[in-house]
Amino acid sequence: MHSQRIRSNEQEFSLLAGWINRHEQDVIEYLRAENRVLRGKLGKKRILLSDDQQRRLAVKGKILGRRMLEQLATIVTPDTIP
Repeated sequence: MHSQRIRSNEQEFSLLAGWINRHEQDVIEYLRAENRVLRGKLGKKRILLSDDQQRRLAVKGKILGRRMLEQLATIVTPDTIP
């Protein structure tokens, strides 16, 4: 009986984790699409960032790592943020 309840809890946890992961992926895909639209509106114009904006992107980018940042970033490159 006890092992069945644990198995049931594990299954529920697994389902919840899967749903959360899928939801996060949907949010990421939406934000990427939104960034592409905004980037398309700007064209080739350069975006000037304040020092604070650069710092915030640098902190978040460092967590992702250079390789991931190269794949995701649309308004900066790993070389343009400190």
